[in-house]
Order: sequence, then C-alpha cells, then structure tokens
Amino acid sequence: MKSKWYTLLSVIMLFSLLAACGGGGTSSDPGEAPGSGGTEAPSGDKGKTTVQFWHSLGGKNGEYMDALIQRFNASHEDIEVIGTFQGSYDETVTKLQQAIASDTGPDVSMLERAYVQMFADSEVLEDLTPYLEGSGISVDDFTPGLMGHSTFNDQLVSLPLNRSTPILHVNKTLLDEQGLQIPTTWEELKEVANALVVKEGSEYKRYGVTMPYDTWYPIAMISQAGGTFFNDDNTSIGFGDNGAGAKMFTYLKDLQSTGALYYPPAQDSGNIVNSMFVEGKVGMMYQSTGSIGGLSSAVDFDYVTAFLPKDEVYANPTGGANVTMLSSSKNKEAAWEFIRWMEMEEEGGLEFILQSGYLPFTKKMVESEKIQELWAKEPNRKVAYDQLEFATDTNKDVAWPEIMHEFFSAMEAIMYDSKDIPATLDTFKKETERILAQ
Repeated sequence: MKSKWYTLLSVIMLFSLLAACGGGGTSSDPGEAPGSGGTEAPSGDKGKTTVQFWHSLGGKNGEYMDALIQRFNASHEDIEVIGTFQGSYDETVTKLQQAIASDTGPDVSMLERAYVQMFADSEVLEDLTPYLEGSGISVDDFTPGLMGHSTFNDQLVSLPLNRSTPILHVNKTLLDEQGLQIPTTWEELKEVANALVVKEGSEYKRYGVTMPYDTWYPIAMISQAGGTFFNDDNTSIGFGDNGAGAKMFTYLKDLQSTGALYYPPAQDSGNIVNSMFVEGKVGMMYQSTGSIGGLSSAVDFDYVTAFLPKDEVYANPTGGANVTMLSSSKNKEAAWEFIRWMEMEEEGGLEFILQSGYLPFTKKMVESEKIQELWAKEPNRKVAYDQLEFATDTNKDVAWPEIMHEFFSAMEAIMYDSKDIPATLDTFKKETERILAQ
C-alpha cells in the first residue's frame, strides 16, 4: 500500500507542475478561481478546540466557504474552525500527502472525489460510519448520484460537498434562428452542430459545439456509448474490445473535421470555450454545472441547459470534491461536529450551495423551500440536478491519477495530432493494464 502511495505522490506532483505551466485538464473545476493561500493558519481562541480545515476554493467560492466557516464559529462557543485555502485540487492533494507523511496534516480536508480511493487505500481517512450513526444520520439522507466516491472497502470515508456534473449549455437564440431543436442524441447533436457552422473562405466564424480539454467529457461519452472506463475487475479498460472508445473518438473527429466541433488548446481551455460561448462563436458547449451562474450573468441571449445527449443511454460522471476527516486528527469529535453541521444544518451547506451554484447534496436540501424557489427562478440549475439520475462514475481506482495522465496523452494524440484511433487506444489499453497490475 505504502509503495503505491509514494509512487502516486510523485505522479501528482508532476501533474501539479504541469498545471502550474498551464497544461491544465486535470481535476479542476471551471467554477472556481484561484485566490491567495498557503499562509500559516493562526491559533484558535484560548479554551476552544481548534479544527484545521483545508480546502481548494478560491475567488467567490472561497468567499462563500469563508462565510460558512464564520457561521459555524459564531454558533459554536467551544470550537473554532480555521479554514485554509491550499490551491487547486491537485495542489491540495500534494500538500496533504506531504503533511500526512510529516504528521502535520489537518483535521478535515476537502478532497477531489477521484482522489478519495487513493487516500482511503493508504488508510489515512477516518471511517465516518460510527459518527453518522451517533448523530442519527443515514447514508440514505444524501443525494444518491453524489455518493459514488464515498465508500471504500466498506468504510464511509467521505461525504459530498461541492459537487458538479457536466451538462450541455445551449445558445437557444442561435438554434431558434435556424429552426433547430435542442439535441437529445448524438445523431441530433451532429445535425444541429453542423447546421450552426459558419465558414467564410477557410476560416470558421462559428462552430457548432465545444468542450474543454478534460477527461470528464470523453468519460461521459464512453458511458453513453455503452462502455465503462475500467472493466468489471479493474484489470483493463472497459471501452476497448466493445468498441465504445473507438466509436466516441471517431464521432468527435468527424465533428471536428467539419467545424461542427471546436476542440480548444489544452492551456486555459475552460476559459477559452466559455468566452466563445458567451460571444456567440459556438452554439453549444459541454461544460460543468459550476459555470451556470457565471454564464447566466454574462450572456445576452436566451441561454438554457440540457442533459448531455445520449448515444445508447444517458450517462454522465460527477465531479467536484468531498469532505473527509483525517484519521490522524486529535480533535475528531470537534471535526465531526463541523462536518455534521456543514452537511446537515441549513446555515451550513445549504447557504453555501445557494450562493455557489454547486449541487444540493442532501435530500433535505433538495426538498427545502429555498432550493425549490431557486429552481423555479433558475430552471437551468434544476436540469443539472435532474441529470444526476443518470450519474455513473466508472473511473474509480487507486491508480486513477496515474492512468489519467496516460489517458490525456491518448486524447492529445487523437484530438490534436489525428493519430490512428484503434492503435492509440490499444497502446493506452496496454499501458493501463500494466499500471493496474502493479
């Protein structure tokens, strides 16, 4: 276990270095913006139990998280939570690994959902089951589509917090001008995307659809085509022999060849496609639910959201981060009280969800008057929640961070360099099997 931990530490440090160089495409959330961080946390008030909480939310979402922490501290005389922004998800993972190794880790940490298995495998996360039972909370109280990365080896090691999902963002004004309907299938998407293309000479003035450079969207489409990222035994990929991967990449390359798909450069791809969508240079966009708030305030056309179009089935992965308690915490009861309050109390997570735009993560939140009023006012956000019915997370394995790096290489070979799709996927399959066998 420990050897894999340190091998993955080096891989993640490499990812962080690449991200710092502008490579991007790892587990970042487009709805977040960087803020200042890395400062040493101050001590809590005398007589209070201090809980150190590391998170990855900067910008406006960081302000919302700071407000949540202030509300908790104001309502708890004997506990003070010190929240510290640690950078991006990947940077937080790297700092956590280093801190755990030196026994200086926090009590509670935000953890991007795809990294949960890796930390759980290293046995550094607290099993939250007895804490839930002691507080009269059931796992059935949480939104089902967001619990896919919470349990490892029969232990509940994390709970959902700032969670999102990819969704289709549509410039309905453009579609209406062309007499087009919002696509619900891959075939319809191809027809609509091609109909939206505007080309003058050799230059495309408008594209049909786009998506950021990220594994999130190909993974969604693999599932829609009937595949899974890993096979049932997690010994190989689940989209090779059944043709789902070749079908997905062939579909994207066909779209790309006619200008129906604009596939952006890796660097700053999320901001690039957002800007193109706002400026009307592309009619549709695969993008995170976390972008709904920003896009709504920036566009000057009729903007709607829709489910990701299906192939054989509707399917979409989830994203964002969970909250975990470190098993090394010396303040576990206070740490749990913070997690419990954040997850279950109206002044905790619900206010944060209303402000930030992330998905409500408990059934109580969904049923609340505030969320119902929000969805009535902003139906685009309810579409994002409704799509969770088709949530499927098939990239769960402790080796995912290392395999993700290889998948990015395969994506780049196909989407940027037009390498042979079957040969590229065969190479990726063999490399994945080698990593999984370690």
